[in-house]
Amino acid sequence: MACALRNTQATGLRHRDNLLVNGLLTDLYELTMAAGYFETGRSAESATFELSIRRLPRNRDYVLLAGLEQALDYLLNLRFTAAEIDYLRALPQFALVSGAFFEQLRDFRFTGDVMAAPEGTVLFAGEPVMTVRAPLMEAQIPETYLLSTLTFQTLIATKAARMVHQAAGRGIVEFGTRRAHTPQAGVLGARAAYIGGCIGTSNAEAGFRFGIPAVGTSAHSWVMSYANEQEAFRKLQQVLGAHTVQLVDTYDSIEGLKQVAALGPPLWGIRLDSGDLIALSKQARTILDDAGLQSAKIMASGDLDELTIAELIAAGAPIDAFGVGTELATSGDAPSMGTIYKLVEVEGRYTAKHSENKASLPGPKQLFRFSDRDVVGLAKEPTPPGATAILQPVILKGALVAPPPALETIRRNAAESLRTVGPRPVEHSLALKELMART
Repeated sequence: MACALRNTQATGLRHRDNLLVNGLLTDLYELTMAAGYFETGRSAESATFELSIRRLPRNRDYVLLAGLEQALDYLLNLRFTAAEIDYLRALPQFALVSGAFFEQLRDFRFTGDVMAAPEGTVLFAGEPVMTVRAPLMEAQIPETYLLSTLTFQTLIATKAARMVHQAAGRGIVEFGTRRAHTPQAGVLGARAAYIGGCIGTSNAEAGFRFGIPAVGTSAHSWVMSYANEQEAFRKLQQVLGAHTVQLVDTYDSIEGLKQVAALGPPLWGIRLDSGDLIALSKQARTILDDAGLQSAKIMASGDLDELTIAELIAAGAPIDAFGVGTELATSGDAPSMGTIYKLVEVEGRYTAKHSENKASLPGPKQLFRFSDRDVVGLAKEPTPPGATAILQPVILKGALVAPPPALETIRRNAAESLRTVGPRPVEHSLALKELMART
């Protein structure tokens, strides 16, 4: 999983697999606190931080964890370049900070331990996702990146899982990069959507990097570039053969369907991107079948989400696959989640935050999963009979415990977790309750 870094001389930034990886991809206060820990002689103190789910996103009764591989990759490869350190030296916030701190940044490596729930695990509000135990400075700096990558990918994986559930066996293809908040978000969003059950992506980079099936043939501009619509369809078939998906609604959907049907095979199918998808898909099925194209499939796209997909299926629309973009790539109805990263122990002293509506729980914790409930307990507690300990060691002493599972394995595990883990109460163990009472 650890990848070689290459320097980009023009920017002073570093890239790994075309995704920006940079010691400064963090909030400034992580670095000012790191300087404070160093200057006051506390940077080497043993500390444990916990990333957990304070609140579920709107309209969600679970989330599907994604993004762990990128989080671990970040921890294993986090470095500060000379240019980044020079930038920090020049900031007024660091005017009183000694040069020794910046030398420490130059040699920065993550040397701690990480426990985490596996990617593809269904989780609920109030549950721990990851614990990071390391020297205080090392554990503090990663907060921003870990929250960002785990929260974003979890939102997209969860949205995808909801759509896949409503599709009831029909395929969902992720079409969202052009609507994602950045091209890089589109790549990771495609990965998360695949974990959530999507069958493919329109993103070629995600297909290349992660082995996700890449899907897509043409846009309306292909048809518009020809003076004759049927000629556009014919030429596309000559290039793509049996992989051709003809987009038929550039001008008139029914007329486009008739022209595609007249051409015959080779043809994967057609795509409807606008109009009354229920009526058009039924007409399309009839036109294709009458032309002997019974094996041709119908794909629908155009501002779809899990609710519209459910409505189309309930109405009997003969749609074989759905291409979903905006709502999936942005988790449109629930674009944020209350994940937090809190200090729970330092030098053997348990810590907790008591702010109104933002309280945290003390001590390193474990999530014990029973068939009918989840119990959040202390990490030092033995696993109760009949339960599974969800958080597992993934990094020990700064080294990966084992290579990450293949994406296909994560995807299968996610499907199994979604199938077997339903809504449930989340309880606290007696030991945790006692610690909460005295902290």
